[in-house]
Amino acid sequence: MKRLTALLAVVLVIAGGGVAYVMMSGQEDDRFAGCRASNVAGGAGQIGGPFELVSETGETVTDADVIDKPTLIYFGYTFCPDVCPLDAARNAAAVDILEERGDMVKPVFISVDPARDTPEVLAEFTDYLHPRMLGLTGSPEQVRAASKAYRTYYQAQGSGEDEFYLVDHSTMTYLTLPGHGFVEFFRRDASAEQMADRVQCFVDAA
Repeated sequence: MKRLTALLAVVLVIAGGGVAYVMMSGQEDDRFAGCRASNVAGGAGQIGGPFELVSETGETVTDADVIDKPTLIYFGYTFCPDVCPLDAARNAAAVDILEERGDMVKPVFISVDPARDTPEVLAEFTDYLHPRMLGLTGSPEQVRAASKAYRTYYQAQGSGEDEFYLVDHSTMTYLTLPGHGFVEFFRRDASAEQMADRVQCFVDAA
């Protein structure tokens, strides 16, 4: 009689993101197993994938162009009053820590507010936060497709005639590696030092 391998699953629902993550035992060979704090339900391959967006310099770029080195991807918007600047600054600090250790990691900020976040607006925002941070925007359809690929959530609130409208959105940061794609996510409670340590683990294991 064949025995079925038991899987122990602990589901963690990320508030506001509408995304369920699962920690699972019994996974097949995983070179990053010692680095992961959590895995995605169904495997890391459920998050990430092809996208086409417009860079802060006005050029159309794909995921292959963007993820040419270890990359931290965050979905937000420049008019965000508090969360996005803090999260993006934390990501930039983690990138600086890693650079001091000899690891070059690219910080990327993808706007979920393409109506206001033109390439010029994004360039000013990202240049202030980090000289190597890349801002990406695009048409509403392009942004929606990228958001869907990374299983993120966003919803503009009262964007009709109110130029100061806010956008509800999920706040995870995604680590992607060339040749591997998405490998890990970071929540807002992770410090820059904690992020740097975990990113370095993945980079060393790649």
